[in-house]
Amino acid sequence: MKFKSYDRIHQSQKYLAPLGKIDYRSQFGGYSLAIGNVVFAMVSEGELYLRACEESETYFFSKAAPPLIYNKRGRSIVLNYYRVDEDLWRNQEKLLQLSHDALINARREKAVRKTQRRLKDLPNLSVNIEIWLWEAGIADLRTLKAYGARRSWIKLRSVKKFVGVKILLALAGAISGIHEAALPAVTRQELLEWYQRYEQRHRR
Repeated sequence: MKFKSYDRIHQSQKYLAPLGKIDYRSQFGGYSLAIGNVVFAMVSEGELYLRACEESETYFFSKAAPPLIYNKRGRSIVLNYYRVDEDLWRNQEKLLQLSHDALINARREKAVRKTQRRLKDLPNLSVNIEIWLWEAGIADLRTLKAYGARRSWIKLRSVKKFVGVKILLALAGAISGIHEAALPAVTRQELLEWYQRYEQRHRR
């Protein structure tokens, strides 16, 4: 059954009531759902999308859940939110658990952002790269460091197919707090060799 967005919002408020009072507002062509000004879900075209986090990433991947795509001036932007399917709606306990994980992670990231520099303030990273990282689900230095340069680059490559080895080196430098030209020779060589192997595997 196809839901209208307002019906889906009200259903979400009902099912997820144990998490707290859910407010909503227009955002990204749909509606963001928030508890205490912390956004943890989106509703678009009658579908609920949960913000992805480390705890839920495996579940959504196993279900091949489609991400939320926002079209801005003819450009498609993949957001770090994944669609809740009918199976998950029927499993209210699991839905509540994943929603709770999304909310807790969003709160944590918001708190970290208040105490840390923005990504664009790190060496080698521009505003554009910061936006690309946000779209890939990397919103702060803590997450960037946790993933590391290689995994962060792979996630970035999934939303920006054109990124190359220069961005990989830039990420490595940003994590270390240095300009990419100052990366140790051994580190640089390891990254270059890894990049070449990655490109060869994915050209087949």
